[in-house]
Amino acid sequence: MATTSLTSRELNHDVGRAKKAAEAGPVVITDRGRPSHVLMTYGEFERLTGKRRNLVDALSMPGLSNFDFDPPRSIIATREVDLS
Repeated sequence: MATTSLTSRELNHDVGRAKKAAEAGPVVITDRGRPSHVLMTYGEFERLTGKRRNLVDALSMPGLSNFDFDPPRSIIATREVDLS
């Protein structure tokens, strides 16, 4: 994960560049040479804050289509019922 550093002036002049850099990793915004803010994607923010996803969101995450899932077949045994 790459960390990019931008001055607040650079951020104001080229927000698109900062947003693109945030896709690769956090962007540290400096004010008078000192770190003051961090720009990140909303997905990264959710991951860091531990926001819980619902099942549909979790199953629609990118990359899950490459995941092999082959659970063993359940065997359910029947039994005789005595109705006497």
